Amino acid sequence: MRFPIIYFGQISAAVAIYHYDGTVLISHGGVEIGQGINTKAAQVAAYTLGIPLDMVAVKASNTFDGANSICTGASVTSETVCFAVRKACNQLLSRMKPVREKLDSPTWLEVVQKSHEENINLFSRQIHKLGDLEEYNVWGLACTEMEVDILTGKWQITRADVWEDTGESLSQLIDVGQVEGGFVQGLGYWLTEKLVYDRQTGELMTFNTWEYKVPGAKDIPIDFRIKLIQERPNPHGFLRSKTTGEMGICMSISSVFALRHALNSARKDAGINEWYELGAPTTIEDIVLAAGHSAKDFKLNV
Repeated sequence: MRFPIIYFGQISAAVAIYHYDGTVLISHGGVEIGQGINTKAAQVAAYTLGIPLDMVAVKASNTFDGANSICTGASVTSETVCFAVRKACNQLLSRMKPVREKLDSPTWLEVVQKSHEENINLFSRQIHKLGDLEEYNVWGLACTEMEVDILTGKWQITRADVWEDTGESLSQLIDVGQVEGGFVQGLGYWLTEKLVYDRQTGELMTFNTWEYKVPGAKDIPIDFRIKLIQERPNPHGFLRSKTTGEMGICMSISSVFALRHALNSARKDAGINEWYELGAPTTIEDIVLAAGHSAKDFKLNV
């Protein structure tokens, strides 16, 4: 898989340092929806400022600190927010540099408090804008092993191997979770989440979880192996990293290829050689219809 990363718009981040205890607070224009953007932003601030991670907190996004920020999406928001956070942190370090140079091996708190005494602004708001980072490609590959019950259409994924090129990952556990989550989300797109409309009225008929099936815990591959390829630093990405997210969704198409192999075998046994269509999604009902059954297949031998 080749997934092109494209940047657009602008996104902001605000960083404040508090003189009382030296703690740091971040607010940004992204939206934390489980992708780990807040954790990465906090890690970048701690790394740039040279302080422990537990001294950094992230407050909920709002339309004041994050004014005019573009949408959260396209798998680039974590990168662009982190860029803006580092930019703000570097500005704060630049403001405090003269104070640090006047002190003898000062602690972080001593530099912060002395800067406050000298009326140095300990708040910075910066943006990532189009052109700050160069576009690049993310590469990945996936192999899926699936067992299919031809009579019922039920399936389970016995193993899935997903490799993704992440450059120098900013946060390995978050990136692994992103790849896993994207892959399972894609399984819903390819295998379960079917939209059915009334042909007369246009009304959506699959409007709740009784009819519209999102992936559940038992749809996750039994043996799920994720490998981040980190030996290729990305010269164009933020801190030599590459983003994660939607790439896992794309690579879940390997489940449909595995399903086609299983159905090809069943149809060959049934003496059927015609081409057949597998769409998105190919549900349990679609699998049964494509398997090449006849009525005698469903008779009990007594």
